[in-house]
Amino acid sequence: MLNHAIIEQPTEISSSITKNWTEQAIECYKLNGNCAECSIKKAHYSFDCQMPKVVEILKLMNGAPEIN
Repeated sequence: MLNHAIIEQPTEISSSITKNWTEQAIECYKLNGNCAECSIKKAHYSFDCQMPKVVEILKLMNGAPEIN
């Protein structure tokens, strides 16, 4: 039996999603990054969500979102 290792590659965050607050980013902000309550997590997508990282970048670049 062959042993093999999976090397996790760092996920690159697209600069296009760190320019403006989107509905999904605002949801993540409101949930304080609680992935268990997120609509993306509940949809069972097969990718690792990077939104908490995006939210941190957006807060640094644009400040907190305007929440109605």
